[in-house]
Amino acid sequence: MTTATNGPTIILIAGHWLGAWAWDEVLEHLKTKGTRAIAMTLPGLDGNDPERAAKTLNDQADAILGVISQHGNQPAILVAHSGANAPVSLVLDRHPDLVRRVVWVDSGPVAAGSVFAPDFPDDAHELPLPSFDVLAQQASLEGLSEEVLERFQALAVPEPGPVLRQPVELTNEARRNVPTVLVCCSISSEQVMELVRAGHPMFAEVANLEHLNVIDLPTGHWPMWSRPRDLAELIDSATSLDS
Repeated sequence: MTTATNGPTIILIAGHWLGAWAWDEVLEHLKTKGTRAIAMTLPGLDGNDPERAAKTLNDQADAILGVISQHGNQPAILVAHSGANAPVSLVLDRHPDLVRRVVWVDSGPVAAGSVFAPDFPDDAHELPLPSFDVLAQQASLEGLSEEVLERFQALAVPEPGPVLRQPVELTNEARRNVPTVLVCCSISSEQVMELVRAGHPMFAEVANLEHLNVIDLPTGHWPMWSRPRDLAELIDSATSLDS
């Protein structure tokens, strides 16, 4: 299904250690379909920024809102991968009127008070990309070639400490009314919904969503590299889902 270029702007936001570059293949597929999409690098993940290690979740949320404003302040579709869920949850809380739909890629909305790494030391400025042996214990690397892993390692930027330690403050229940798509990759939709019903903290907020579509895209935690064409198809189709 093709989205016309006068449709809503799709903003692609990658998770920890990643910038706009992570979406290169997905963007290529979307643009060939005439879909208006852009990728952004969150504050703190620009390796050329000398002050990046001091950036916060608030800085990241403000940057997302800034990109929306650059495109006419019209409701946008936000595509949030992995750890981008915290700043995107802040955007949904502060300006739900500016988000037409949110697509969570192997991710989901966070609950109020969530902290990604509450035990991350106060004196640690940043968290570098772990070795792939360690990372594989935290998230599936399925579908990633050696070439992709080498690029990941070469371009990854350490995650700022303040982003990892900051609690996510949410107060606006209207965030739960924004139409939502969960793209389930490393965990199947069946497993995700079981965890939702069980009240698992990672998925507790999903139970409160008013308009939810759940889609499976079986692969590892980085589908923008393992299945970029299929992910682009799902993102494009999400632009026309019924609310």
